[in-house]
Amino acid sequence: MPNTIGVEQSLSNVEAALKAKGYEVVQLRSEADAQNCDACVITGQDDNVMGISDTTIKGSVIDATGLSADEVCERVDKLFH
Repeated sequence: MPNTIGVEQSLSNVEAALKAKGYEVVQLRSEADAQNCDACVITGQDDNVMGISDTTIKGSVIDATGLSADEVCERVDKLFH
């Protein structure tokens, strides 16, 4: 079963790149969306934009600010491999 990655809605390029690598991707629209994710990718513009914090999810939070989609994928890969 693939790892589930929550991705902030504004990061469509990251969402596409993660899907291409075989990850299950969920758009983060609310705090509830993050609860079943193994990791979340956010822009960091507001670290708590939807109440998503390290305590909300069981997985890691990756701040995609300044990173390319490939760089975000590399960080996600390191978490699970």
